[in-house]
Amino acid sequence: MAPPAVTASGPSAAVPSGRPRSAPRLRAPRRRHSADRPRRSVLLTLLTSLVLLYSLVPLVWLAFSATKTQEGLSRSFGLWFDGDFALWDNIGRTFTYDDGVFTRWLLNTVLYVGLGAGGATFLAVLGGYALAKFDFPGRRAVFAVVIGAVAVPGTALAVPTFLMFSRMGLTNTPWAVIVPSLVSPFGLYLMWVFATEAVPAELMEAARIDGAGEVRTFFTVALPLLAPGIVTVLLFTMVATWNNYFLPLVMLKDPDWYPLTLGLGSWNAQAATAGGEAVFNLVVTGSLLTIVPLIAAFLLLQKYWRSGLAAGSVKE
Repeated sequence: MAPPAVTASGPSAAVPSGRPRSAPRLRAPRRRHSADRPRRSVLLTLLTSLVLLYSLVPLVWLAFSATKTQEGLSRSFGLWFDGDFALWDNIGRTFTYDDGVFTRWLLNTVLYVGLGAGGATFLAVLGGYALAKFDFPGRRAVFAVVIGAVAVPGTALAVPTFLMFSRMGLTNTPWAVIVPSLVSPFGLYLMWVFATEAVPAELMEAARIDGAGEVRTFFTVALPLLAPGIVTVLLFTMVATWNNYFLPLVMLKDPDWYPLTLGLGSWNAQAATAGGEAVFNLVVTGSLLTIVPLIAAFLLLQKYWRSGLAAGSVKE
């Protein structure tokens, strides 16, 4: 009786003896058609170049102007050096002018950013994590309130906030700037969205099964996963607090509690007062010194910031 025939069914099928096994056929790479290649848009390149110029020209002007004397600002071209290079002299005079009040303003700004932006980030992390991972009555109402608060500009709340703080006797104190800075609706919303995708529910359940409480689960499991979002919110709140001008203008009248923005504004305005001294070179130099910490923070935290913005953009 003849043996049954062997049927070839794939690369591993049996082949007759004596014949060499043929190598598996590789799939030819797909040729990219010209339609698949990204097109170069002249209009988009032009618009991007204009935005780049709009962003960089003020910084370049600031850097060149900080190297000039008071007279050099008016007699030279704004985007080039003057004959006298006075950058180091301007920096020294900025820190010593008016009994060194610039240093006091710098420390005040660091205080407002440290307590205000740091506290706002911490509260946003706690609130965003709770809204993303816990179900409780009124959750939809909280979502509506947060979205509505994001749409309200901060300047619209400055006067009502001043009236409320004046009744409590907190105006012209650091708390009048720190306490309103603790509220960041956009930071809360951003952490809410980020925590929804960044912290898996299965990981939290595993921690609870191992006996970890909610506080321990948050600090040991969820917090490391939320690091990119935390850095992103911290950058936004830090920049907002560092550049805040209108709220301190409404709340403070004592120059000893001014932040850098309000202090440099007072230096710039004293040239228009009777007998006031024009110190535009110090204003420009102080402005350059003001943006250096922000640039350094963005460069150091750039990778966390970019990953935080992209989180949740792709759903698997």
